[in-house]
Amino acid sequence: MGNDLERVEHVGRARWTRLIPVAIIVYIISFMDRTNIGFALNGMHKDLGIDAAQQGLAAGIFFVGYLVLQIPGGHLAEHWSAKKFVGIMLFVWGVVAIATGFVQNLGELLVARFLLGVAEAGIWPAILVLISHWFPAAERARAYAFWMMNIAISSIITAPLSGWILSFSDWRWLFVIEGGFPFVIAAPLWWFLIADRPSEAKWASPEETAYIEEALAADRAQEGDQPRLGMKQVVTNSVVLRLTLVYFLIQIGFYGVNIWLPKVIGAITGGVPLVVGFVTAIPYVLAIAGLWFNARFADRSGRYSTHVALSMAVGAVALVISVVTGAAAPVVAIVFISIAVAGSLAYDGPFWASGSQAMPAAVAGAAMGFINAVGNLGGFVGPYVAGIAQDASGGSFVGASIFLAVCLLAAGAVMLTLRRKGDRPQARKAEREALAGSVG
Repeated sequence: MGNDLERVEHVGRARWTRLIPVAIIVYIISFMDRTNIGFALNGMHKDLGIDAAQQGLAAGIFFVGYLVLQIPGGHLAEHWSAKKFVGIMLFVWGVVAIATGFVQNLGELLVARFLLGVAEAGIWPAILVLISHWFPAAERARAYAFWMMNIAISSIITAPLSGWILSFSDWRWLFVIEGGFPFVIAAPLWWFLIADRPSEAKWASPEETAYIEEALAADRAQEGDQPRLGMKQVVTNSVVLRLTLVYFLIQIGFYGVNIWLPKVIGAITGGVPLVVGFVTAIPYVLAIAGLWFNARFADRSGRYSTHVALSMAVGAVALVISVVTGAAAPVVAIVFISIAVAGSLAYDGPFWASGSQAMPAAVAGAAMGFINAVGNLGGFVGPYVAGIAQDASGGSFVGASIFLAVCLLAAGAVMLTLRRKGDRPQARKAEREALAGSVG
């Protein structure tokens, strides 16, 4: 065991220092281009004449397009090339993102957002496949965890940057400037620093390449022959269906808050773009801490489902308090909306850990893709329904916040039905027994 650990330390860390940072940068920009519409809504309302429901529809239709290449993207990455597939999608998504700045009416905006969803759809599963080619099972969870922090990091960057751009230009330039990042930053980094497999990377040492390939071969040998099950077994599995429902409800709450957050912050702070941008970043700084500590405590307790439910409850209650408090107590409102965002993101680690515990191994791979693809449709429902609620209440976000909070609470409630299958209820007992044995 000691020799194995010593070897890992000495084979090299290029997979950590080159591949993971580039993957994070690519997805940071991807997330930026899907959510920056939240900063453009006020300008679109004035220039395109679209109401809150139509704004929510434009924000959410991205996730309908997002369904298109989820499964094909993963298949092409596995059987063709993750590097080439993502490289092509970077070009397409950059063109569409820039084109969004030139739309003249609601119809053109909906088409642009739908196509942006299609272009970005395959990138998530393709990068998951890429990581699986570079990191043995013993390292993969950490690799995924580092990479998935891109959502919070992206929001921290996007908010001040978008506010700054709007301080000297308009929403059209927001899309043009941020839409150009895939060409200027992401594409060159991806093309020159990424390789599909260690054997194709000149920058990976022979020792590191040999270590990765040997470890992956050992993983495959340990897995043995797994029965191949079709999508019928995936979509009829009750655990998979419950996890999909949970993920769907969470995405309603998260994207319902994320897309409309700049507008809510603007109402609290007075609407100066630069101020809105910096204040909107605050909740995501707290969200990174929430992601880390909730995952850490969930691993210690083994009660993954409970930690998902708790994060949902915290997010839901804090969201309603923040909106009700509003401009009457701006500091209090910002504190609670920060807690709300942190709660609605902190579920991530415990959720997927619970899923891996609860799902049959034979359907786990296909089920993860199914959960992500179908569950992300909540990103369509959340912004759209929140927009309808605002129109119905004369612009108030109170009704929308109650709807989003109810969805978060419902997600937590459904998650608790997986406590036995998705948790490790004996974790603490086993740790105490092991500790007692070592002391005795």
